[in-house]
Amino acid sequence: MVLRRTTTRRTLMKSIAAGSALVGIQSFVGVSRAANPLKIGVFVNDTGPASLFGPAQRAAAELGADQVNGAGGILGRNVEITFVDGGASPAEGAKTAVRLMLSDKVDMIFGSHDSAVRLAIEGAIKGKVPYVYTPVYEGSDCANGSYFLGETPQQQMERSIEKLAAIAGGKSFYLIGNDYVWPRTTNGQAKIYIEKIGGKVIAEEYYPLGAANNFESSIAKIKSAAPAIVLQTLVGGDNVSFNRAFSDFGLSDSFARLSCLLEENTLAGIGADASKNLYSCLAYFANLDSPANKAFLDAGKKRYGNEAPQQSTISKGLFDAFVFAKAVAEKAGSLDVAVFGLAADGISFETPSGTQKIKNRNAIKDMYLAKCDGGTFEVIDTFKAVSPGQTC
Repeated sequence: MVLRRTTTRRTLMKSIAAGSALVGIQSFVGVSRAANPLKIGVFVNDTGPASLFGPAQRAAAELGADQVNGAGGILGRNVEITFVDGGASPAEGAKTAVRLMLSDKVDMIFGSHDSAVRLAIEGAIKGKVPYVYTPVYEGSDCANGSYFLGETPQQQMERSIEKLAAIAGGKSFYLIGNDYVWPRTTNGQAKIYIEKIGGKVIAEEYYPLGAANNFESSIAKIKSAAPAIVLQTLVGGDNVSFNRAFSDFGLSDSFARLSCLLEENTLAGIGADASKNLYSCLAYFANLDSPANKAFLDAGKKRYGNEAPQQSTISKGLFDAFVFAKAVAEKAGSLDVAVFGLAADGISFETPSGTQKIKNRNAIKDMYLAKCDGGTFEVIDTFKAVSPGQTC
């Protein structure tokens, strides 16, 4: 059933109630629904600057589908994944999203890719199917039918800025990032929290994403300016190149660095020898000690053996998307965008990193501040149930 835009809240609540009643009789129609799979288009980074995340993204999505199907599917239907490349241009992403809807007849779309591609997909699908965006992102997106499970700048910055300033023994910051919407928006939010603690921004620089950069001029400026903290919004290969060059110039001993997109795969590229005084604040690290995370990682080892790719917050979010979708769909009894959206608000679901709760289409979640310890992360502080700070 397609609801018109004039649908009232009362009508939606009745629809949810009716849909919920259907859940009770799904056991009688399980056979017929199993023959009608629920199709989900999943964007992963097969190409482009973030392609190092691609194998783990695919694995996390497959593990999410396995878990959901093992628990009866979504609305009694087994989930079927169609993988597509999220590393292509925004224009190509938009075309792919339209093809997923019109030709592949997908019921939902999940995506782990950059924000420019996200905006293009939203413009193409126009809220006709639920769209779940899972990686770290800049916030301030209220597109119809979109849901956001990744960390926002508020979640990464509000508590970690003050904590790291205390660790570094200073409140001066040098901001360096890639030149697109996520780094600029994240740094804009960082400035609010830096000002709040009485700190100051010494300088702010941006580099084209994925271009050939050696960062030598910026590193020379940082050495001269002597900030207490270097705040990085560099992505993938640029993050690796900057931090290795930073260490090669002998600055790792002198300056604390907080990277806003530093997870296991990027740290492996940076290397243990270049990770001294390097910090990250994310909602998931693969060495979190919890039964839920152990079960997630064990499932990966069982399915992929020695070829199991390294999981991180960037990939694990796609696993979360399947858990989220099942929880909401079973509450709503429908994947209709309007009914699904009303059911999503306030729902809680369990992930390998802990409980998440949706508010204003974003996830309230625990955040972890970690220090690089050679080639691994050591969590030094946990911030419980941090609000995403969004108002959709």
